[in-house]
Amino acid sequence: MTGVDEPVATAQPAGSESTGAVSAGLEPTAAESTGTGGLGGRYWRLWSASAVSNLADGIVKIALPLAAVGYTTSPVLVAGVAAAFSLPWLLFALPAGALVDRLDRRRVMLVANSLRAALLGALALAVALDAGSIWLLYVVAFGAGTAETLYDTSAQSILPQLVPRAMLPRANGRLYAVELAANQFVGPPLAGFLVAGGVAYAMLGPAGLWAAAVVALLLVGGRFRVARQGTSTLRADIAEGVRFLWRHRLLRTLALMVGVSNLTTTATFAVLVLYAVGPNSAIGLSEPGYGLLLTALAAGIVLGSLVAARIERLLGRARALGVAMIAIAVVVGAPAVSTNPFVLGGIFFVGGILLTSWSVITVSLRQQITPDRLLGRVNSGYRLLAWGSMPLGALVGGGLAEVFGLQAVFVIMGVLALILLVGMFWVTDAAIDAAERAAA
Repeated sequence: MTGVDEPVATAQPAGSESTGAVSAGLEPTAAESTGTGGLGGRYWRLWSASAVSNLADGIVKIALPLAAVGYTTSPVLVAGVAAAFSLPWLLFALPAGALVDRLDRRRVMLVANSLRAALLGALALAVALDAGSIWLLYVVAFGAGTAETLYDTSAQSILPQLVPRAMLPRANGRLYAVELAANQFVGPPLAGFLVAGGVAYAMLGPAGLWAAAVVALLLVGGRFRVARQGTSTLRADIAEGVRFLWRHRLLRTLALMVGVSNLTTTATFAVLVLYAVGPNSAIGLSEPGYGLLLTALAAGIVLGSLVAARIERLLGRARALGVAMIAIAVVVGAPAVSTNPFVLGGIFFVGGILLTSWSVITVSLRQQITPDRLLGRVNSGYRLLAWGSMPLGALVGGGLAEVFGLQAVFVIMGVLALILLVGMFWVTDAAIDAAERAAA
Protein backbone atom coordinates (compact mmCIF):
# COMPACT_ATOMS: atom_id res chain seq x y z
CA MET A 1 0.00 0.00 0.00
CA THR A 2 2.73 2.47 0.93
CA GLY A 3 5.69 0.92 -0.80
CA VAL A 4 7.75 2.76 -3.40
CA ASP A 5 7.58 0.18 -6.15
CA GLU A 6 6.40 1.22 -9.59
CA PRO A 7 2.76 1.79 -10.43
CA VAL A 8 1.25 -1.08 -12.34
CA ALA A 9 0.34 0.90 -15.41
CA THR A 10 3.77 2.39 -16.05
CA ALA A 11 6.00 -0.62 -15.60
CA GLN A 12 6.04 -1.68 -19.26
CA PRO A 13 7.28 0.81 -21.85
CA ALA A 14 6.96 0.72 -25.58
CA GLY A 15 9.48 -1.73 -26.92
CA SER A 16 9.53 -4.05 -23.93
CA GLU A 17 9.08 -7.80 -24.13
CA SER A 18 5.35 -7.38 -23.89
CA THR A 19 5.24 -5.45 -27.16
CA GLY A 20 6.01 -8.53 -29.21
CA ALA A 21 3.51 -9.80 -31.76
CA VAL A 22 0.45 -11.35 -30.26
CA SER A 23 -0.64 -14.76 -31.38
CA ALA A 24 -2.82 -15.22 -34.41
CA GLY A 25 -6.42 -14.38 -33.68
CA LEU A 26 -6.03 -10.91 -32.18
CA GLU A 27 -9.01 -9.17 -33.70
CA PRO A 28 -7.98 -5.66 -34.78
CA THR A 29 -4.42 -4.41 -34.53
CA ALA A 30 -3.64 -1.69 -32.01
CA ALA A 31 -3.65 0.97 -34.68
CA GLU A 32 -6.91 -0.26 -36.19
CA SER A 33 -8.64 -0.43 -32.81
CA THR A 34 -7.98 3.24 -32.14
CA GLY A 35 -9.71 4.37 -35.28
CA THR A 36 -9.28 8.11 -35.71
CA GLY A 37 -6.40 8.39 -33.30
CA GLY A 38 -8.16 7.92 -29.95
CA LEU A 39 -7.24 5.25 -27.43
CA GLY A 40 -10.03 2.98 -28.61
CA GLY A 41 -12.97 1.20 -27.03
CA ARG A 42 -10.93 -1.80 -25.94
CA TYR A 43 -8.56 0.46 -24.03
CA TRP A 44 -11.42 2.16 -22.19
CA ARG A 45 -12.92 -1.20 -21.26
CA LEU A 46 -9.54 -2.19 -19.83
CA TRP A 47 -9.44 1.19 -18.06
CA SER A 48 -12.86 0.47 -16.52
CA ALA A 49 -11.78 -2.98 -15.40
CA SER A 50 -8.66 -1.52 -13.83
CA ALA A 51 -10.66 1.15 -12.00
CA VAL A 52 -13.05 -1.25 -10.27
CA SER A 53 -10.37 -3.90 -9.70
CA ASN A 54 -8.06 -1.42 -7.99
CA LEU A 55 -10.94 -0.06 -5.93
CA ALA A 56 -11.49 -3.62 -4.66
CA ASP A 57 -7.76 -3.89 -3.89
CA GLY A 58 -7.84 -0.67 -1.91
CA ILE A 59 -10.82 -1.82 0.16
CA VAL A 60 -9.47 -5.31 0.90
CA LYS A 61 -6.03 -4.18 2.06
CA ILE A 62 -7.65 -2.03 4.75
CA ALA A 63 -10.73 -4.11 5.50
CA LEU A 64 -8.89 -7.37 6.23
CA PRO A 65 -6.74 -5.96 9.08
CA LEU A 66 -9.75 -4.07 10.45
CA ALA A 67 -11.76 -7.31 10.37
CA ALA A 68 -8.89 -9.11 12.13
CA VAL A 69 -9.18 -6.73 15.10
CA GLY A 70 -12.66 -8.17 15.66
CA TYR A 71 -11.19 -11.65 16.17
CA THR A 72 -7.96 -10.93 18.08
CA THR A 73 -6.01 -8.16 19.80
CA SER A 74 -2.64 -9.86 19.28
CA PRO A 75 -0.30 -7.62 17.24
CA VAL A 76 1.36 -10.70 15.73
CA LEU A 77 -1.91 -12.22 14.55
CA VAL A 78 -3.24 -8.92 13.18
CA ALA A 79 0.05 -8.24 11.37
CA GLY A 80 -0.06 -11.81 10.08
CA VAL A 81 -3.06 -10.94 7.89
CA ALA A 82 -0.99 -8.36 6.02
CA ALA A 83 1.84 -10.91 5.83
CA ALA A 84 -0.45 -13.55 4.34
CA PHE A 85 -1.70 -11.06 1.73
CA SER A 86 1.79 -10.08 0.57
CA LEU A 87 3.57 -13.44 1.04
CA PRO A 88 2.68 -14.63 -2.51
CA TRP A 89 4.87 -11.86 -3.92
CA LEU A 90 7.80 -13.52 -2.18
CA LEU A 91 6.82 -17.01 -3.32
CA PHE A 92 5.40 -16.46 -6.81
CA ALA A 93 6.70 -13.16 -8.28
CA LEU A 94 9.32 -14.77 -10.52
CA PRO A 95 7.16 -17.66 -11.79
CA ALA A 96 4.30 -15.21 -12.39
CA GLY A 97 6.51 -13.05 -14.60
CA ALA A 98 7.61 -16.01 -16.70
CA LEU A 99 4.09 -17.47 -16.94
CA VAL A 100 2.54 -14.23 -18.10
CA ASP A 101 5.01 -14.15 -20.99
CA ARG A 102 3.75 -17.60 -22.04
CA LEU A 103 -0.03 -17.31 -21.51
CA ASP A 104 -2.83 -15.12 -22.79
CA ARG A 105 -2.61 -12.09 -20.52
CA ARG A 106 -6.27 -11.15 -20.63
CA ARG A 107 -7.28 -14.70 -19.68
CA VAL A 108 -4.83 -14.65 -16.78
CA MET A 109 -6.46 -11.43 -15.56
CA LEU A 110 -9.93 -12.96 -15.94
CA VAL A 111 -8.99 -16.04 -13.91
CA ALA A 112 -7.26 -13.97 -11.23
CA ASN A 113 -10.22 -11.64 -10.69
CA SER A 114 -12.71 -14.51 -10.77
CA LEU A 115 -10.73 -16.25 -8.02
CA ARG A 116 -10.57 -13.09 -5.91
CA ALA A 117 -14.31 -12.48 -6.27
CA ALA A 118 -15.07 -16.06 -5.24
CA LEU A 119 -12.78 -15.91 -2.20
CA LEU A 120 -14.21 -12.64 -0.86
CA GLY A 121 -17.77 -13.78 -1.58
CA ALA A 122 -17.17 -16.97 0.39
CA LEU A 123 -15.66 -14.97 3.26
CA ALA A 124 -18.66 -12.62 3.32
CA LEU A 125 -20.98 -15.62 3.54
CA ALA A 126 -18.93 -17.18 6.34
CA VAL A 127 -18.98 -13.93 8.33
CA ALA A 128 -22.73 -13.54 7.81
CA LEU A 129 -23.22 -17.09 9.15
CA ASP A 130 -20.97 -16.30 12.15
CA ALA A 131 -18.41 -18.82 10.89
CA GLY A 132 -15.56 -16.36 10.40
CA SER A 133 -12.22 -16.58 12.18
CA ILE A 134 -8.74 -15.09 12.07
CA TRP A 135 -7.52 -18.25 10.33
CA LEU A 136 -10.13 -17.93 7.59
CA LEU A 137 -8.92 -14.38 7.05
CA TYR A 138 -5.40 -15.79 6.58
CA VAL A 139 -6.58 -18.27 3.94
CA VAL A 140 -8.52 -15.62 2.01
CA ALA A 141 -5.66 -13.09 2.25
CA PHE A 142 -3.15 -15.61 0.90
CA GLY A 143 -5.44 -16.70 -1.93
CA ALA A 144 -6.26 -13.12 -2.94
CA GLY A 145 -2.58 -12.18 -2.77
CA THR A 146 -1.64 -15.10 -5.02
CA ALA A 147 -4.20 -13.99 -7.60
CA GLU A 148 -2.86 -10.45 -7.33
CA THR A 149 0.64 -11.51 -8.43
CA LEU A 150 -0.81 -12.89 -11.66
CA TYR A 151 -3.22 -10.02 -12.26
CA ASP A 152 -0.71 -7.23 -11.66
CA THR A 153 2.03 -8.89 -13.70
CA SER A 154 -0.40 -9.34 -16.61
CA ALA A 155 -1.63 -5.76 -16.28
CA GLN A 156 1.95 -4.53 -16.65
CA SER A 157 2.28 -6.27 -20.00
CA ILE A 158 -1.05 -6.09 -21.83
CA LEU A 159 -1.35 -2.35 -22.49
CA PRO A 160 1.25 -2.12 -25.30
CA GLN A 161 -0.82 -4.72 -27.15
CA LEU A 162 -3.90 -2.48 -27.05
CA VAL A 163 -2.65 0.94 -28.15
CA PRO A 164 0.05 2.18 -30.58
CA ARG A 165 3.46 2.81 -29.07
CA ALA A 166 3.20 6.54 -29.67
CA MET A 167 0.12 6.68 -27.44
CA LEU A 168 1.54 4.66 -24.55
CA PRO A 169 2.49 7.70 -22.41
CA ARG A 170 -1.05 9.07 -22.70
CA ALA A 171 -2.63 5.65 -22.11
CA ASN A 172 -0.35 4.86 -19.16
CA GLY A 173 -0.97 8.24 -17.58
CA ARG A 174 -4.75 7.87 -17.63
CA LEU A 175 -4.59 4.27 -16.42
CA TYR A 176 -2.16 5.12 -13.61
CA ALA A 177 -4.32 8.03 -12.46
CA VAL A 178 -7.45 5.90 -12.04
CA GLU A 179 -5.52 3.03 -10.42
CA LEU A 180 -3.94 5.34 -7.87
CA ALA A 181 -7.16 7.18 -7.12
CA ALA A 182 -9.19 3.99 -6.73
CA ASN A 183 -6.61 1.91 -4.84
CA GLN A 184 -5.22 4.50 -2.46
CA PHE A 185 -7.57 7.49 -2.43
CA VAL A 186 -11.10 6.07 -2.58
CA GLY A 187 -10.57 2.51 -1.31
CA PRO A 188 -9.19 3.16 2.22
CA PRO A 189 -11.94 5.47 3.51
CA LEU A 190 -14.59 3.35 1.81
CA ALA A 191 -13.17 0.30 3.60
CA GLY A 192 -13.52 2.07 6.93
CA PHE A 193 -17.17 2.91 6.31
CA LEU A 194 -17.93 -0.63 5.07
CA VAL A 195 -16.34 -2.25 8.13
CA ALA A 196 -18.27 0.12 10.38
CA GLY A 197 -21.46 -1.16 8.70
CA GLY A 198 -20.46 -4.80 9.11
CA VAL A 199 -17.54 -7.03 8.13
CA ALA A 200 -19.72 -9.05 5.76
CA TYR A 201 -20.51 -5.90 3.75
CA ALA A 202 -16.82 -5.01 3.67
CA MET A 203 -16.03 -8.39 2.07
CA LEU A 204 -19.04 -8.50 -0.25
CA GLY A 205 -18.20 -5.10 -1.74
CA PRO A 206 -14.80 -6.10 -3.21
CA ALA A 207 -16.25 -9.40 -4.42
CA GLY A 208 -18.84 -7.51 -6.44
CA LEU A 209 -16.22 -5.09 -7.80
CA TRP A 210 -13.95 -7.90 -8.98
CA ALA A 211 -16.93 -9.57 -10.64
CA ALA A 212 -17.66 -6.29 -12.44
CA ALA A 213 -14.02 -6.14 -13.55
CA VAL A 214 -14.39 -9.63 -15.05
CA VAL A 215 -17.33 -8.42 -17.13
CA ALA A 216 -15.35 -5.41 -18.37
CA LEU A 217 -12.39 -7.62 -19.31
CA LEU A 218 -14.67 -10.00 -21.21
CA LEU A 219 -15.69 -7.04 -23.36
CA VAL A 220 -12.09 -6.16 -24.25
CA GLY A 221 -11.92 -8.92 -26.87
CA GLY A 222 -8.93 -10.40 -28.66
CA ARG A 223 -6.11 -12.71 -27.71
CA PHE A 224 -2.99 -11.47 -25.95
CA ARG A 225 -0.41 -14.22 -26.03
CA VAL A 226 3.07 -13.12 -27.10
CA ALA A 227 4.71 -15.12 -29.89
CA ARG A 228 7.91 -16.83 -28.71
CA GLN A 229 10.99 -17.66 -30.78
CA GLY A 230 12.62 -20.92 -29.78
CA THR A 231 11.98 -22.86 -26.61
CA SER A 232 13.35 -22.60 -23.11
CA THR A 233 12.40 -23.80 -19.69
CA LEU A 234 10.60 -21.62 -17.19
CA ARG A 235 13.59 -21.94 -14.91
CA ALA A 236 16.00 -20.74 -17.61
CA ASP A 237 13.83 -17.72 -18.39
CA ILE A 238 13.69 -16.74 -14.74
CA ALA A 239 17.43 -17.25 -14.21
CA GLU A 240 18.41 -15.02 -17.13
CA GLY A 241 16.44 -12.08 -15.76
CA VAL A 242 17.71 -12.57 -12.21
CA ARG A 243 21.34 -12.74 -13.39
CA PHE A 244 21.06 -9.44 -15.25
CA LEU A 245 19.47 -7.69 -12.27
CA TRP A 246 22.00 -8.97 -9.76
CA ARG A 247 25.08 -8.22 -11.90
CA HIS A 248 24.03 -4.63 -12.58
CA ARG A 249 25.30 -2.67 -9.57
CA LEU A 250 22.98 0.32 -9.94
CA LEU A 251 19.84 -1.76 -10.45
CA ARG A 252 20.87 -4.14 -7.68
CA THR A 253 21.40 -1.26 -5.23
CA LEU A 254 18.05 0.32 -6.06
CA ALA A 255 16.27 -3.02 -5.76
CA LEU A 256 17.79 -3.72 -2.34
CA MET A 257 16.95 -0.21 -1.14
CA VAL A 258 13.33 -0.49 -2.23
CA GLY A 259 13.06 -3.92 -0.65
CA VAL A 260 14.21 -2.71 2.76
CA SER A 261 12.19 0.51 2.54
CA ASN A 262 9.04 -1.49 1.83
CA LEU A 263 9.87 -3.67 4.82
CA THR A 264 9.86 -0.56 7.01
CA THR A 265 6.57 0.77 5.65
CA THR A 266 4.84 -2.61 5.89
CA ALA A 267 6.06 -3.14 9.45
CA THR A 268 4.68 0.28 10.36
CA PHE A 269 1.29 0.05 8.70
CA ALA A 270 0.73 -3.56 9.73
CA VAL A 271 0.43 -2.46 13.37
CA LEU A 272 -0.70 1.14 12.92
CA VAL A 273 -4.34 0.01 13.04
CA LEU A 274 -3.84 -1.09 16.67
CA TYR A 275 -2.15 2.23 17.50
CA ALA A 276 -4.79 4.35 15.78
CA VAL A 277 -8.24 2.69 16.01
CA GLY A 278 -10.46 2.47 19.08
CA PRO A 279 -11.15 4.59 22.18
CA ASN A 280 -8.27 2.99 24.07
CA SER A 281 -5.71 3.41 21.27
CA ALA A 282 -3.02 6.10 21.30
CA ILE A 283 -4.63 8.12 18.50
CA GLY A 284 -8.26 7.21 19.25
CA LEU A 285 -9.70 7.14 15.73
CA SER A 286 -12.83 5.38 14.50
CA GLU A 287 -12.64 2.98 11.55
CA PRO A 288 -13.72 5.68 9.05
CA GLY A 289 -11.27 8.11 10.68
CA TYR A 290 -8.46 5.63 10.18
CA GLY A 291 -9.36 5.31 6.53
CA LEU A 292 -9.25 9.10 6.18
CA LEU A 293 -5.82 9.23 7.83
CA LEU A 294 -4.47 6.83 5.22
CA THR A 295 -6.23 8.82 2.53
CA ALA A 296 -3.98 11.79 3.40
CA LEU A 297 -0.98 9.71 2.35
CA ALA A 298 -2.77 8.54 -0.77
CA ALA A 299 -3.71 12.12 -1.69
CA GLY A 300 -0.05 13.09 -1.40
CA ILE A 301 0.94 10.21 -3.66
CA VAL A 302 -1.66 11.22 -6.26
CA LEU A 303 -0.44 14.83 -6.22
CA GLY A 304 3.17 13.64 -6.24
CA SER A 305 2.55 11.73 -9.45
CA LEU A 306 1.67 15.05 -11.09
CA VAL A 307 4.68 17.02 -9.82
CA ALA A 308 7.37 14.30 -9.76
CA ALA A 309 8.92 15.53 -13.01
CA ARG A 310 9.25 19.03 -11.53
CA ILE A 311 10.90 17.64 -8.40
CA GLU A 312 13.36 15.71 -10.59
CA ARG A 313 14.21 18.81 -12.64
CA LEU A 314 14.62 20.92 -9.50
CA LEU A 315 16.78 18.53 -7.48
CA GLY A 316 18.34 16.19 -10.03
CA ARG A 317 17.70 12.46 -10.02
CA ALA A 318 20.10 11.31 -7.30
CA ARG A 319 19.18 14.10 -4.88
CA ALA A 320 15.46 13.54 -5.49
CA LEU A 321 15.90 9.85 -4.65
CA GLY A 322 17.69 10.76 -1.43
CA VAL A 323 14.92 13.17 -0.44
CA ALA A 324 12.34 10.46 -1.16
CA MET A 325 14.16 8.07 1.18
CA ILE A 326 14.18 10.72 3.93
CA ALA A 327 10.44 11.19 3.36
CA ILE A 328 9.86 7.47 3.93
CA ALA A 329 11.81 7.63 7.20
CA VAL A 330 9.73 10.58 8.39
CA VAL A 331 6.43 8.92 7.44
CA VAL A 332 7.15 5.64 9.26
CA GLY A 333 8.68 7.36 12.29
CA ALA A 334 6.07 10.11 12.72
CA PRO A 335 3.62 8.13 14.92
CA ALA A 336 6.38 7.74 17.50
CA VAL A 337 6.56 11.50 18.08
CA SER A 338 2.94 12.60 17.60
CA THR A 339 -0.51 11.10 18.14
CA ASN A 340 -2.33 14.13 16.73
CA PRO A 341 -4.20 12.82 13.69
CA PHE A 342 -4.05 16.21 11.96
CA VAL A 343 -0.26 16.43 12.37
CA LEU A 344 0.14 12.86 11.16
CA GLY A 345 -2.20 13.52 8.24
CA GLY A 346 -0.09 16.52 7.20
CA ILE A 347 3.14 14.50 7.44
CA PHE A 348 1.60 11.65 5.46
CA PHE A 349 0.39 14.05 2.77
CA VAL A 350 3.75 15.80 2.27
CA GLY A 351 5.62 12.49 2.54
CA GLY A 352 3.40 10.98 -0.14
CA ILE A 353 4.27 13.82 -2.53
CA LEU A 354 8.01 13.33 -2.03
CA LEU A 355 8.21 9.54 -2.06
CA THR A 356 6.35 9.30 -5.39
CA SER A 357 9.42 10.71 -7.16
CA TRP A 358 11.26 7.49 -6.24
CA SER A 359 8.91 5.37 -8.34
CA VAL A 360 8.83 7.79 -11.26
CA ILE A 361 12.62 8.08 -11.48
CA THR A 362 13.55 4.44 -10.88
CA VAL A 363 10.91 3.02 -13.24
CA SER A 364 12.08 5.29 -16.07
CA LEU A 365 15.70 4.45 -15.35
CA ARG A 366 15.05 0.71 -15.32
CA GLN A 367 13.27 0.97 -18.66
CA GLN A 368 16.20 2.84 -20.19
CA ILE A 369 19.08 0.63 -19.06
CA THR A 370 17.48 -2.84 -19.28
CA PRO A 371 17.46 -4.64 -22.65
CA ASP A 372 13.93 -4.92 -24.04
CA ARG A 373 14.04 -8.71 -24.19
CA LEU A 374 14.81 -8.90 -20.45
CA LEU A 375 12.62 -6.10 -19.14
CA GLY A 376 9.66 -8.27 -18.11
CA ARG A 377 11.79 -10.70 -16.15
CA VAL A 378 13.94 -7.96 -14.63
CA ASN A 379 10.75 -6.21 -13.52
CA SER A 380 9.51 -9.40 -11.86
CA GLY A 381 12.85 -9.87 -10.11
CA TYR A 382 12.71 -6.28 -8.94
CA ARG A 383 9.17 -6.80 -7.65
CA LEU A 384 10.32 -9.92 -5.81
CA LEU A 385 12.55 -7.73 -3.67
CA ALA A 386 10.15 -4.79 -3.57
CA TRP A 387 7.03 -6.76 -2.66
CA GLY A 388 8.55 -9.95 -1.26
CA SER A 389 9.94 -8.00 1.69
CA MET A 390 6.43 -6.98 2.74
CA PRO A 391 5.37 -10.18 4.52
CA LEU A 392 8.66 -10.15 6.41
CA GLY A 393 8.01 -6.53 7.34
CA ALA A 394 4.54 -7.35 8.63
CA LEU A 395 5.91 -10.15 10.80
CA VAL A 396 8.80 -8.02 12.04
CA GLY A 397 6.40 -5.22 12.92
CA GLY A 398 4.10 -7.55 14.81
CA GLY A 399 6.97 -9.23 16.64
CA LEU A 400 8.58 -5.94 17.68
CA ALA A 401 5.21 -4.61 18.88
CA GLU A 402 4.63 -7.76 20.94
CA VAL A 403 8.01 -7.46 22.67
CA PHE A 404 8.72 -3.72 22.85
CA GLY A 405 5.35 -2.07 22.26
CA LEU A 406 3.77 -0.34 19.29
CA GLN A 407 5.68 2.94 19.58
CA ALA A 408 9.02 1.14 19.35
CA VAL A 409 8.09 -0.18 15.90
CA PHE A 410 7.85 3.34 14.50
CA VAL A 411 11.18 4.39 16.03
CA ILE A 412 13.07 1.34 14.79
CA MET A 413 11.62 1.49 11.28
CA GLY A 414 12.33 5.22 10.98
CA VAL A 415 15.98 4.68 11.91
CA LEU A 416 16.28 1.73 9.50
CA ALA A 417 14.89 3.84 6.66
CA LEU A 418 17.45 6.56 7.38
CA ILE A 419 20.27 3.99 7.29
CA LEU A 420 19.28 3.24 3.69
CA LEU A 421 20.73 6.61 2.72
CA VAL A 422 24.09 4.78 2.71
CA GLY A 423 23.00 3.32 -0.62
CA MET A 424 23.12 6.81 -2.16
CA PHE A 425 26.92 6.50 -2.24
CA TRP A 426 26.37 4.20 -5.23
CA VAL A 427 23.24 5.87 -6.60
CA THR A 428 24.78 9.07 -7.92
CA ASP A 429 24.07 11.19 -10.98
CA ALA A 430 27.40 10.06 -12.40
CA ALA A 431 26.49 6.38 -11.94
CA ILE A 432 23.07 6.93 -13.51
CA ASP A 433 24.56 8.74 -16.51
CA ALA A 434 27.20 6.01 -16.96
CA ALA A 435 24.53 3.27 -16.92
CA GLU A 436 22.51 5.09 -19.56
CA ARG A 437 25.58 5.56 -21.77
CA ALA A 438 26.46 1.88 -21.45
CA ALA A 439 22.93 0.85 -22.42
CA ALA A 440 22.94 3.18 -25.42
